[in-house]
Amino acid sequence: MFENLVVFEKRFEELSVRLCDPSVTADQRLYTDLMKEYSGLEPIVVHYRQYQKAQADHAEAQELLADSGSRDLHELAAQQLKEADKALEKLTEEIKILLLPKDPNDDKNVIVEIRGGAGGEEAALFSAVLYRMYVMYAQMRGWNTEILNANETELGGYKEISFMVSGQGAWSRLKYESGVHRVQRVPETEAQGRIHTSTATVAVLPEADEVDVQIDPKDLQIDTFRSSGAGGQHINKTSSAIRITHLPSGLVVECQDERSQFKNKDKALRVLRSRLLDIEQRRHDDAIASERRSQVGTGDRSERIRTYNYPQSRVTDHRIGLTLYRLEDILNGALDEVVDPLISAERSSQLEDSMEGRAGA
Repeated sequence: MFENLVVFEKRFEELSVRLCDPSVTADQRLYTDLMKEYSGLEPIVVHYRQYQKAQADHAEAQELLADSGSRDLHELAAQQLKEADKALEKLTEEIKILLLPKDPNDDKNVIVEIRGGAGGEEAALFSAVLYRMYVMYAQMRGWNTEILNANETELGGYKEISFMVSGQGAWSRLKYESGVHRVQRVPETEAQGRIHTSTATVAVLPEADEVDVQIDPKDLQIDTFRSSGAGGQHINKTSSAIRITHLPSGLVVECQDERSQFKNKDKALRVLRSRLLDIEQRRHDDAIASERRSQVGTGDRSERIRTYNYPQSRVTDHRIGLTLYRLEDILNGALDEVVDPLISAERSSQLEDSMEGRAGA
């Protein structure tokens, strides 16, 4: 591990010099690529240098302990040694986490698709609640959101809604949301106060660009139709809505959120590319997946991942057995309270796999 850290530190120092070179700063693409590499190495190098300092403190304390003639000096050296040991242990674990393989999509924007499941209108209303939760979460983290397509119901719910989330770390945190979300509450339309259970399915896709997924125009069937939905000034007036069918895969994507047919087509293609990339990545993951699944689940769309219980103000994430009685806060965007433990669980699982891999090597 520490041989790699020496290499990383050397590369970090090389990048520090290169990023100050006028010929590099003049080349925007090269500068961006080098800065991205620099930013990725920085936390590793900072922790490594802290580790080296802790090692030096440890050695100094041992030497002082051996040579201490007075009781006070001996106690001081023993305390310094204890603190250095603690720092070394902490930094070792943090460095192990920093050296875990990075998800190649972590820096990508995401497309989130929410669809009402079991429960009819109540499921559609719950989809709207989830959409609001993600928008508020995005605002808290400084991300931008943009609706790509929405099929709204008369009561203000969504049969389905897809939207883009743009910002640093969007995929790295929202990727845990894929799966079935279940709600237990008394619907507003329920006269006898009975609790109903409804579901919504969330799909989180990394945004794919044309480099990631190349689509042959010959493989596309593009149809236009009039927008439909619960209201809207231009509904049913112009054929601006777009439906794209990818013939080889059978995937169908619709977009009717914009007045412009061109803009709807562009958004639909962005969603189509991301869905195709998601299919390809799932095939790849299935091909290399081991029998032992991660603690945070497979991310499968059919997997029930979380329950929102209104009468108890409870949120339960079934993948890691996490229960929080902070429903209102979480629905108002405090999603980090769930996401942070999920990230910790995944890292612990990765560390365990890494140690098993070294033991079996």
